[in-house]
Amino acid sequence: MENEIDLFLDNLAVERGLSANTIAAYSVDLLHFRKFLKESGVSKWVDVSRSCISGYIQSMGTSFSPRSRARRLAALRTFFGFLYKSGITETNPSTLVHFPKLGPQLPKTLTSEQIDRLLDQPDVSTPLGRRDKAMFELLYACGLRVSELSELRMSQVVLEPGYVTVHGKGDKERLVPMGEIAVECLRDYLEHGRRLLLKKGSAREVFLNARGENLSRQGVWKIIKSRALRAGIAVNITPHMLRHSFATHLLENGADLRSLQVLLGHSDISTTQIYTHVARERLKEIHGKYHPRP
Repeated sequence: MENEIDLFLDNLAVERGLSANTIAAYSVDLLHFRKFLKESGVSKWVDVSRSCISGYIQSMGTSFSPRSRARRLAALRTFFGFLYKSGITETNPSTLVHFPKLGPQLPKTLTSEQIDRLLDQPDVSTPLGRRDKAMFELLYACGLRVSELSELRMSQVVLEPGYVTVHGKGDKERLVPMGEIAVECLRDYLEHGRRLLLKKGSAREVFLNARGENLSRQGVWKIIKSRALRAGIAVNITPHMLRHSFATHLLENGADLRSLQVLLGHSDISTTQIYTHVARERLKEIHGKYHPRP
């Protein structure tokens, strides 16, 4: 059964051009399902039935949110679709299983005041402080995914007139303007921070760790959490919240959805439309808080 999973993952990489992170997520989901099958006494993909998949989804119980269960079912649908097209199975039993009901999940954002506190937290008199300041400004100014930031190379940065070339999901390329403040912070880091972090040779990536190596996604995550804690931001912050804040604050200040879609690199505008709900909820919150007759 492992051979079919490996073939499927190779197909995702070659035919669909999905990122390594997405492929890794599929791998985890499928190996988890294969473990369930083994415990259930099922040893062949052709023997997997609708009730078997339903039992697997139900076995997750309250340990997994409805959204997590829906994601795993979606992974199974894609996998069994591959098996069916490849002639390995005669049907795709997962299409007969209904997705869990999902309530609306609005992106979590930071307020403008919280953003300011986070951006002002790093001590820019040190190389690492300059790096963190440039990272935060770039994340918020460009709405980058954390993987896009950690994989950003020097060749993708143009300080004049000020934009980055981003390789997003599916290796889709987009140009994103940085804004004057982000440009100046990035320039300061490149001239007075990055070159001091370089240990030997030359690194292609923009953001480096203290060892002079590429700063990983996990490293960015830890830095943001640590800086947020020092800034007194009492929320469970994630790097993606800066991307959500970028999108929501643009909408609140008059940006149109189509432009936002391009900046975020969304292939479908329906993905971008979720931010209109966030902006609407915030307006309701402000109205309820400040109107004399809420």
